Amino acid sequence: MAPYDSDSSGGEEEDYTETNVLLGYASKDADDDTISRLGGRPEWLDPSSPPSAALARCKVCKDLMVVILQLNGELPEQIPRHERRIYVFACRKKTCRRKDGSIRAVRGVRIAPGSKVVAAKKEEEKKSTAPAAKPEPKPIATGLGESLFGTKTIGSSTGSANPFATGNSSAAASSSPFASANPFSKPAPAATESKPEAKPEEEATTTEKVAEAVSSLPQTFAETLSLNNPQAKSEAPEPSEPWPAEKDQPAPYPISYLADADYETLDPTPAPVPQAVQMDVDDPSSTTGGGGKEDKDVFESSHDADFQKFADRLAQNPEQVIRYEFRGQPLLYSKADAVGQNLGQGRSMPRCGNCGAARTFEVQMTPNAIAELEAEEMGLEGMDWGTIIVGVCDADCQARGVGEGEAGYLEEWAGVQWEELTMKR
Repeated sequence: MAPYDSDSSGGEEEDYTETNVLLGYASKDADDDTISRLGGRPEWLDPSSPPSAALARCKVCKDLMVVILQLNGELPEQIPRHERRIYVFACRKKTCRRKDGSIRAVRGVRIAPGSKVVAAKKEEEKKSTAPAAKPEPKPIATGLGESLFGTKTIGSSTGSANPFATGNSSAAASSSPFASANPFSKPAPAATESKPEAKPEEEATTTEKVAEAVSSLPQTFAETLSLNNPQAKSEAPEPSEPWPAEKDQPAPYPISYLADADYETLDPTPAPVPQAVQMDVDDPSSTTGGGGKEDKDVFESSHDADFQKFADRLAQNPEQVIRYEFRGQPLLYSKADAVGQNLGQGRSMPRCGNCGAARTFEVQMTPNAIAELEAEEMGLEGMDWGTIIVGVCDADCQARGVGEGEAGYLEEWAGVQWEELTMKR
């Protein structure tokens, strides 16, 4: 992610800084792409084969949730031949707000038939023509905005390193010495040898010895086998739950299309802080108050500093509703809450529960999305999250039991940073 601090060494000729973040803006008018939008009802990859309704149930009250974001996530350069969509669901009940499980993310993917053959052929060609030196990372295509939103974008992107990914799990599996050979198998006997037929007692003894050998393997070896056999690691899928009729579903939010997208541009000189969000600072020379108040001030000042960076960044493009940077870095609302701590200090998102691959950042929603979703809502007690960060499987794996050409759906990681109540002024 490009720097946005004022101490950039760009010189006086630099009027702005362009980052790799693609900003999405909401509009009531649809453009060529009507898939990417806020609100409405979910539009599935295959309407005749929707996912289990259990993926869209609130983990707090168990009721169905509504879509707050649906995104066309096709990435022909990074993940060719994969039709992808990202869905973010939220519970509309006020009693569930600010609770874990009241916001969930789902990734839908449909892999084109023959993709495995094509991928294997490309991998073979890559190995046969690979130079001695390691090639430079391929930059993200400049048409990323057109792929996601169906619109042309201004500027270009140079890509960035993924802080969470550890490589493609499929590639790792294909290169593993355990993927193509059974470490427990014995070589076939020579044609001239003849052995007596094993007795049932001997067969049982052999089986017990193999089981004992497996249990005594070093942990790292066993872990490697497990990583290369995700089917053994994963739990059995839950039975699919049918969707109720629309009249029995909660009312959706109104639709706003993500018809406009531009790469983020920032003024290298930070914008002045609006008076409305400035925080009061106690006079350090004051002798009133005890140590508890001082500790509280220090704690709140750290929250305020993180929030101020977040607010300053959004203030330069205040109408943005989503920030997109596949394999990039999210903009944290706070570094002190559970999400901020999980993503800070070299830590990463939870790994994919389906295949075990690392998860990577793809998109986050900004507070202005709330204003768009609740534009027709009465009252002030609406959604109160600061940002929703969506992390997806870096390998873009498919749900088990779903073949090529079929649509599958998997739950992904939704890191919700709730609005800090102490920051309301």
